[in-house]
Amino acid sequence: MLGLRKSPWIIHYDASSCNGCDIETLACLTPLYDVERLGVINTGNPKHADIFLVTGAVNEQSKEVIRNIYHQLPEPKVVVAIGVCASSGGIFRDCYNIAGGVDRVIPVDVYVPGCAARPEAIIDGVVQALGVLERKQSEMSALANCIDRILYLRATKADAAEILVLQKIAYQTEIELYGDDSLPPMQQTLEELEHDFEHVPVNAPSLLPADRDLAAAPAAPARIVFLKAVINGKIIGSIRGYQLGDTAYLSRMIVHPYFRRRGVGRRLLPEIEKAFPTARRFEANTGHQSKRNHYQLTQLGYRQFKTEPLTPTITLVYFEKLRPAGTSGSRPPILVSS
Repeated sequence: MLGLRKSPWIIHYDASSCNGCDIETLACLTPLYDVERLGVINTGNPKHADIFLVTGAVNEQSKEVIRNIYHQLPEPKVVVAIGVCASSGGIFRDCYNIAGGVDRVIPVDVYVPGCAARPEAIIDGVVQALGVLERKQSEMSALANCIDRILYLRATKADAAEILVLQKIAYQTEIELYGDDSLPPMQQTLEELEHDFEHVPVNAPSLLPADRDLAAAPAAPARIVFLKAVINGKIIGSIRGYQLGDTAYLSRMIVHPYFRRRGVGRRLLPEIEKAFPTARRFEANTGHQSKRNHYQLTQLGYRQFKTEPLTPTITLVYFEKLRPAGTSGSRPPILVSS
């Protein structure tokens, strides 16, 4: 963590403003203030940044850009809202196209007042952000030390917002792998995910077998089951699935990048299988280049049985696993989180 304190990397985005705070932020890089002498480096790549500086009020065009940048920053990360417009919407907050301050779309850790915010105040805000960054790193280290105390619970609709944030963090590696940011998990909205807790999404290719549809199904599918892996109240992993006939279709196993290669995924798959005690067969799919997923599925008894193109650059690889004859898969009921 000491390295982060001494060499924090920052990315700056101007949402929509008079450019006053934008110019003052750039002034921090001039020889008069020379913030880089403190090791604070401005980068254009969010994957290299620790601190996200945002100036200006959020409008309908910029809010998705802000979300996308935010989700690309690795954990732990800190958001600083610079100026009154970024903090609350300022004098533009009642305009028809203004959503408000930055905290209307992403969590904000530090607010820097001013119209326009002075470079001294901006630098002070960055110093405060360093303290927040250190605290977040300590919290994540503490969570990692509790990895043997993970709870695997049934998720509820109240968990949808946290699962969606985790989903978009986890799928950043898939975006880098395939060079495609239009993957369905990245485009899903909170409303759509909340809907999934109550209905089977009939138009979701990742949850339906390629050669069947619900209209031709012999029995109505049950609602989607969502599981979550939790440490100290924080969701670090999730998986979902539903049963149609004697087959359970599993999808979107996600683990926070900080907690990967710690056995979380290897527990999530067996846990979701136990949620379908009458299923005789399990099916899952993943991208053709996601070799780590292929290996994990194979290690847990799945075998590849077909491929199917999803986009011009992505081919889905389908895996299946048969439950041994004579086993019911029965288990005590999964706990429902409070």
